[in-house]
Order: sequence, then structure tokens, then C-alpha cells
Amino acid sequence: MQRQLILGIYVPTLLLAFCTGLLTPILPIFVRDEFVGSYGMIGLVLAAGAIGMIIGDVPAGALVGRLGLKRSMLIGIGGMALGTFAFTWASSVYELILYSVFVGFASTLWNISRHAYLAAAAPSGQRGRAIAIFGGINRLGSSIGPIVGGALGGWLGLRAPFLLYAVLALVALIFPIWFLTESSQRAPSRGGVRGHTGHLWRVLRDNYRVLLTAGSGQLFAQMIRSGRGIVVPLFAADVLGLDVGQIGLIVGLAATVDTLMFLPAGYVMDRFGRKFAYVPSFAIQALGMALIPFTGSFFTLLLATSLIGFGNGLGSGTMMTLGADLAPDDTRSEFLGLWRLIGDGGASGGPLVVGWVAGLLGLAPATFVIAGIGLAAALALGTLVPETLRRQT
Repeated sequence: MQRQLILGIYVPTLLLAFCTGLLTPILPIFVRDEFVGSYGMIGLVLAAGAIGMIIGDVPAGALVGRLGLKRSMLIGIGGMALGTFAFTWASSVYELILYSVFVGFASTLWNISRHAYLAAAAPSGQRGRAIAIFGGINRLGSSIGPIVGGALGGWLGLRAPFLLYAVLALVALIFPIWFLTESSQRAPSRGGVRGHTGHLWRVLRDNYRVLLTAGSGQLFAQMIRSGRGIVVPLFAADVLGLDVGQIGLIVGLAATVDTLMFLPAGYVMDRFGRKFAYVPSFAIQALGMALIPFTGSFFTLLLATSLIGFGNGLGSGTMMTLGADLAPDDTRSEFLGLWRLIGDGGASGGPLVVGWVAGLLGLAPATFVIAGIGLAAALALGTLVPETLRRQT
């Protein structure tokens, strides 16, 4: 089981996180330079991937139960590779939106199937560390990817990182094909083998209070996380005048700080409780975001983004752990589909809010709005959600 977890889940997670990191400093600049300079339209393109996830979350939660975890992973990764490769020939901003939605839709199968695997593989008292390690691996890829993506974009052009993403995603397919077995990695039988629509409505009916309370924290949490992805590159380029290589370096170094925190995050979640990780995580991110408008150079922006990275790292795996803690055993994949639907709503909302507010008032006010949303995440999770750590006796 441990070998399957490392090679079948963690290795492709690392590769795909690196791929995502490649595009972090590139995509906003790519949209601005080659298609349209409007902050609102840039925000819409960045939100389109999360919109695709929203479209896919609920049906993917049902499909995972039907297809099994391994088959779902393979279809998801293959779709991500194909959709990102399409960016290399895009000729309009509307094509970018369409391809982003497709990639987001495909990624839901990968995300939910690997989340369900981790939730089933780790008991409550070890789940925080198992998922935090997963989050740390994600962050490791995300810390290296922006540096490479920024350098590659500056050297070979802004379309080159999309091609590299597609190639590496196909490489990532090898690991679940080789190391996971379909029969041992299926979702729980009541989680989707029959009556999917009825199960989804039953899960929603039985868990609506949890989805409203904990879900509101999840919504705000993902908004500040995704908002960072548009605020930092655009502020660095449009306000500070930094080039794409410098932007990639800032994003990558801040992600390195983020990565260093995954082991402490897992220890805190399993030793003291989930709240001791996620409440300070989003409060610190809110503080770092609020400091960005006061930066005036590469170095000061790096300090602010590193503080955000520190806060985000402290929350490594927290929302996945919380969702796994709350998910019923017999309808896990459906619940996680709804849980991701809420989170992906926040992930799409962050760039849209930044784009809309920045278009009206400028980037600095938009940054303060996102900081306030991060503070709302800390307050909602701290006051509305009970501690979910279940200690073994």
C-alpha cells in the first residue's frame, strides 16, 4: 500500500504540480500580451479552469464510483494533457477560455479520485500527515515550476511552457498505469455503483448543514488562494515593472517557503487539531496579501509573497483533510465531489473578484478585498466548524 501511495499517487502529483507551477507566472502575462489587456478578461481566463472544475465536480464524484479510482485518474490526466497542449495553437481569448474549462473539467476526475484514495488509505489520526505530505509534494512541484516556467517563457516564448506541461502530464500517466491496480482502488460500493443521482441528493440532504458551515470556510479559503495567482504576477508586471523571469522567481521562492511547512502542518493537524493549522493559515495569508500594495521592489514583494507562502504552507492539506474527515464512508466520492464543488467555486471566484475590482478601482483595492476574504475564511473555519480530529483510543 505504501509503495502504491508513493509511486501511484505522490509521483504523478509532483509532476502535475510542477506543470501547474510552470503556468503560474506565465498565464496572466500570456493573456495580456497576446490577446487582451483587460483585467476583467484576464481574470475570466484564469477563472475558467475552476469553472470547468465546478461543471465537473458533481458528475465526477459519481463517475469515480462507476469507473474506479485508477481509470478516473488516467482519463483525468490524459484530458489535462490534451487541453493544455491546445493552448499552444490558441488564436483568440475565447479559445483560451474553452481550453481552460476543458482542463478544469478533466482535472476533477484526477483530483477526486486521488482524494478518495487518500481518504480511504489513512485513518483519522494519521490522515493529517498523509494529506499534508501530499500537499507538500504539490507545493514542491509548485515551487520549482514557476522558476522554470518564467525562464522558459522568457527564452523560448510564452507558449513553450504549455507544451512542456502537456509532455510531462503524459509522463505522469505512466505511474498510475504501472503501480495502481483497479480492483484494490475502487471507491466504496455505495459511493456510486448504482443510483448516482439519488445518492447525490441524499448526500446533499444529509450533509447540508456541514456543507453550509464548513463549506463557507472552504469557499473563502480557495478564493484567497486563487486570488494570489492573479494579484502577484499582475502587480509585479504592471506596478513594479518586473519581467517574466523575475516574476517566476518571486512566485517560485515564495512557493519554496510554502513547501517547507508541509511537515509541521501535518504534525499540528494530527497532534493538536485541524483548527490549529487552518485558522492561522488563512489569517497569515490575509496579512501578507494586505501588504502587497505597500511593496515597491522585487525584494519587498518577495517578502510579502513569502509571508503568504508561509501561511499557505501552514494550511498544507487542511481543506482536503477537513473534507476527508467530514465525508461519510458509504458515499465518500459523492460528498468529496460536493466539497470540491464549493472549493472550486471559490477558486473561480478569486480571479473574477480581482479582475472586476481591479478593472473598476485598480489592483491595490482588489488586493485588499482578497485579503478581507482570507480573514473571512479564518473566522468562518474558526467559529462555525467543530474540531474534526478523532483521536484513536
